Amino acid sequence: MNDKIHVLYIDDEDNNLKSFRATLRKDFKIFTAIDADEGLRIAREEEVHVVIADQRMPGMTGTEFFEELVKFNPDPIRILLTGYSDIASVIDAINKGEVYRFIDKPWNIEQIKNSIKNAADIFFMRRELKDKNLKLKKLHSEMNQFVYSLSHELRGPLMSISGVSKLAKMELKDPEAAEYFDMIDSATGKLDDFIYKMLDFYRSTKIDNKITKIDFKGIVDQQLTAYKAKFDIGHIHIDIQINQENSFSSDDAKIRVILNNLFSNSVQFQRADQSEKRISLRIDASASEAVIVLEDNGIGIEEKHHADVFNLFTRATQRNVGTGLGLYMVKEAVEQMGGKIDLESVFGTGTTFKVTLPNMK
Repeated sequence: MNDKIHVLYIDDEDNNLKSFRATLRKDFKIFTAIDADEGLRIAREEEVHVVIADQRMPGMTGTEFFEELVKFNPDPIRILLTGYSDIASVIDAINKGEVYRFIDKPWNIEQIKNSIKNAADIFFMRRELKDKNLKLKKLHSEMNQFVYSLSHELRGPLMSISGVSKLAKMELKDPEAAEYFDMIDSATGKLDDFIYKMLDFYRSTKIDNKITKIDFKGIVDQQLTAYKAKFDIGHIHIDIQINQENSFSSDDAKIRVILNNLFSNSVQFQRADQSEKRISLRIDASASEAVIVLEDNGIGIEEKHHADVFNLFTRATQRNVGTGLGLYMVKEAVEQMGGKIDLESVFGTGTTFKVTLPNMK
């Protein structure tokens, strides 16, 4: 394998071509062309990393040659050779992004060498970046398939196990055996909740914003129905106020991630000794922004943990609940939508989260 830098040099003076080849052939793999047409042919047929062209050539100038080159091969780094009288053309070429740099004629051999090496560094860095971007796209596609499998291939059987367990309990004749099925239900519930968290984690951190019109009342009504099916919240006073008179656009999935996790935290971290457990949700959506405030009178968060609660896998309590993902996902989703989140909490008294999201119409 030839690991030399491939250089194409176009000049209408044959002596310049011969001199260029003789001087630099030991350092680089050299291609030369006597005019722009031959240069374009070589650029189509050969792998070229750096292209050097004289500005003043009959038929087609160096700048015009580069304009034609980038139409079918924009990757080679382009260097323009020019005299002082061509400075206007040089400025125009640089402004259009057609050239990496220009070199005065007559050129100096060390200057040419350094320019070629620097240009080649850029070429190979860009190629490496392009390859990594392709790999990232492939990985993103594979992750989408993985998330689909999580949702359908794992949650489906779990729901089947849970359903069969509930049917079996209904037909049990030995009351003591019901404890085993309760353990099965508990385990499948925890696993399903973790899978759901993983799906939310992916939606909130790895998927670009998908902007749609947002109906906050519709979203909250749907989520509240899901909460009632998932949590025992009959003993909690829930107050909801939604004020939306304007059209508001944002990412529906990420908003659900925010509401799900904030509400889930408020339910799980209620105080056992609190006679009147309370959660309030207020959403005010204007033409410019939406402000979501969720407040509870639960156990609260110690002040020393305030700065860390949004970090991955951080827990601000010794209670063995949660995955340490919830508030991290909330913060990621909020920031991806260009918003901000504020926390106020007094340990033993309660917690208030305020989320401000811009209208992304």
